[in-house]
Amino acid sequence: MKMNKVILYYICGVAGLASLSSCNKDYLDRPSEDQVEAPYFFNTAKDLEVATNDFYTMLPGTEVYSDDAASDNLMPLNPANQVKGTRIVPVASGSGGWSWGNLRKINYFLENYHKVKDEAAKAKYSGIARFYRALFYYDKVKTFGDVPWYNKVLGAKDPDIYKARDSRILVMDSVLADLDYAIANIPPEKQMYLITKHTALLLKARVALFEGTFRKYHQIEGYQKFLNEAVSASNELIGSGAYTLYSAGGTSAAYRNLFARDNQDNVETILAADYQLGLKVQNLAYTFTSATAGSYGLTKDMVNSYLMNDGSRLTDKPNYQTMSYYQEMQNRDPRLTQTTAGPDFRVNGATSNEPVSLNITTTGYRLIKALPDRAQWATSASVFDIIIFRYAEALLVYAEAKAELGTLTQADLDLSINKLRARVGMPNLNLAQANTNPDPYLLAQYVNVDKGANKGVILEIRRERRIELFNEGQRWDDLMRWKEGQKLTQPMVGVYFSGTGSHDFTGDGTADVFLHTGSTTSAPASVTSFININQRTLRNPVTGQQNATSGNLDPFPQGGGFDENRDYYAPIPSEDLILNKKLIQNPEWK
Repeated sequence: MKMNKVILYYICGVAGLASLSSCNKDYLDRPSEDQVEAPYFFNTAKDLEVATNDFYTMLPGTEVYSDDAASDNLMPLNPANQVKGTRIVPVASGSGGWSWGNLRKINYFLENYHKVKDEAAKAKYSGIARFYRALFYYDKVKTFGDVPWYNKVLGAKDPDIYKARDSRILVMDSVLADLDYAIANIPPEKQMYLITKHTALLLKARVALFEGTFRKYHQIEGYQKFLNEAVSASNELIGSGAYTLYSAGGTSAAYRNLFARDNQDNVETILAADYQLGLKVQNLAYTFTSATAGSYGLTKDMVNSYLMNDGSRLTDKPNYQTMSYYQEMQNRDPRLTQTTAGPDFRVNGATSNEPVSLNITTTGYRLIKALPDRAQWATSASVFDIIIFRYAEALLVYAEAKAELGTLTQADLDLSINKLRARVGMPNLNLAQANTNPDPYLLAQYVNVDKGANKGVILEIRRERRIELFNEGQRWDDLMRWKEGQKLTQPMVGVYFSGTGSHDFTGDGTADVFLHTGSTTSAPASVTSFININQRTLRNPVTGQQNATSGNLDPFPQGGGFDENRDYYAPIPSEDLILNKKLIQNPEWK
């Protein structure tokens, strides 16, 4: 069932209930017209389906493919406050993520669903409701840490309205219990736009990995329990055989094709948000290609993270910092030029290569992952589905959790990471070699990584995760759980230029880009992009000098900011602290 149909059924169901009530002789006893009420509604399996369909609006949408712009992966035209370190305490009650309306809907359902006599329906839809409660609280704990746990509908006079925050220990144990219930009760169907047992398994794997590594690196008790749960859930999903990796197009195109097609299938995609022309559209392709709306660009250290196609490291080469664009794009992990426009970039559906255009990217590394055909580039013209959960994540969770527990084997890597590498024709990751020779470039990025025997392979799994899940909305959470907020303070720069004048980006012997300080009179006719380095400044990669005559594009010269004592959690709104005297603000927020 398509997502828009799910929502439509919900709207029609509620509207139908309201219209039927209008002929009731006792006007004052009629059901409400703006909400589902238990005495009139929770009677059949269809009622449970209609009620839980409303919960699908709680799933993420386009932000899945744009949240990385609030991290070190992707530089937008206007960097996010959380990257700049300039977040402030919100004022209005319920703002800044401290909102609870969705939880009330879920708990209201869970207090009333049992009135239906269909046992199979009760199991399925109560499982879906508890999936959403787990998702709700996972987001709250990621954002605020300790939060009040509510598993009931609160009345106006309920003293628990103004209770103190419960510990994350209690809340996350409750989240696991909800997910275990969901896994046990939701059928193992393959429904790409609906919650299934497979969705619940992957959410549990994601939640448990986050909590396990967060506790490990932030020194909170109980991390092993959650990492073991992450292993168990991901292993169950892998072992089910329900999903595999999408491979249509082969090593040079499958990864790009997975995201850029209009309609997903359930080969690798477990849950997607559906978009259809005339029913539900989105704006992503416009923001990907607009010089003013998004102007997204991959950061240089993101590009540096991709290995050479023989498995060696670009950053081991003595001149990697000063390579030209064309040179650095040669012989790399094929996912690089399926994620950012390479020298031979061709738009989906086009018959010729796209001219080089650096005016629509802050860093020079143009975003193309999930970019559809040109017909969808106008405002509100995109109809491609957005992947919310996919099988590849289970492979990454499995490997990372076992590595952090110290139980990872080569067979585990072959079951997980090496399947991802095989999709794009990359050599296998070797456990012994990775641990014998940890990457110094990654060590400089992840200063708090486990210092034990698995340090090298943990770094390689983090590399793989960053590359495979790039721009799928998980990078900020990864930095927070690894206690690597300092990474946001490292320079976020772009393409390197040796100086002013002509630059060949496509390797055909003609100039595509021309750098200048005001005059373009000497630019060859072949140039398609002009950069004034007085406006788009350069940073020297060796000395760090800004406003240099050679160096990397420097779209964020002020740099990121991160307070280790404050920024791993967001602040609670000041009005909520006034309303509830038992709430205590997160540390260092004033």
